[in-house]
Amino acid sequence: MRAGDFERAWSISDRDLAAYRRSGIAKHTGPRHQQRIWRGEELRDRRVLVRCYHGLGDTIQFARFLPALAELAGGLVVWCQPELQPLIERLQGVDRTMPLHDGAPDADFDVDIEIMEIPHAIRAGRELVMRRGPYLTLPPSEATKCLGRGRQGLAIGLVWEVGDWDKRRAVPPHLLKRLASDGVELFSFQRGAACAAAAEIGARDISTPDLITLGHRMGEVDLIVSVDTMPVHLAGALGHEAWVLLHADCDWRWPLKGNGGTCWYPRARLFHQHRAGEWSDVIEEVRCALQARNRVKMQDMVRSA
Repeated sequence: MRAGDFERAWSISDRDLAAYRRSGIAKHTGPRHQQRIWRGEELRDRRVLVRCYHGLGDTIQFARFLPALAELAGGLVVWCQPELQPLIERLQGVDRTMPLHDGAPDADFDVDIEIMEIPHAIRAGRELVMRRGPYLTLPPSEATKCLGRGRQGLAIGLVWEVGDWDKRRAVPPHLLKRLASDGVELFSFQRGAACAAAAEIGARDISTPDLITLGHRMGEVDLIVSVDTMPVHLAGALGHEAWVLLHADCDWRWPLKGNGGTCWYPRARLFHQHRAGEWSDVIEEVRCALQARNRVKMQDMVRSA
């Protein structure tokens, strides 16, 4: 999947699935996020329950496959994180969403599947992964805009901290101070306790715990510079430009090296560590790229004046 060879990935997954079926392990056992749900059951014309057992970013990334699943299923219910319901329920073919909890789902269904297993089940090819346009849309928001009109420089939204899984993804916030300069203004989308570091960075805090408001605020900045965590996937799914900061042994969904793009999000640009644990070089590359980007923006403004 990292290489984009999805046919080969599904072939490997088929063998794994066959071994799991032979094991005799009960279908819903163990911690929720470790449960194996789909065992290869037929999905066509059946009422399908989609369980979103992993992180918010995983649900957002794999939500792109829900309309394709809906085309073959006889009904589609998505049991997802409550904060994502307003986004998921707007997808074509989703009949109902329910807030995820630790109990049993309150829905009638014939077969259930975890959202990250959908591409295997429907044998998704590269053309389905490489959706060129945004696949999520936002409901209207009552929140007021954070950025005033008539800005001339670049407005950059920042995220530098991650959850407890794989802390190697986090960037020390003091390094991000280097990104501020004439023509580049920093804004913080960082949620939680880590948002207190915004003042240290010199970024204006416009963070919010509400994902719909966050999505709208992402549309106000020129681009998002973020570590590998949920806001990257939200920005990508909404069609916003995102620059992703990746550690040397990054997750399977990103290529291991290079400062190019990714098949998952056409407006994403990836910046990799050259040495494990060393972020200074990455931030310097981003700083130079921002300066080049700002020069282009200023030239465009002069030409249009």
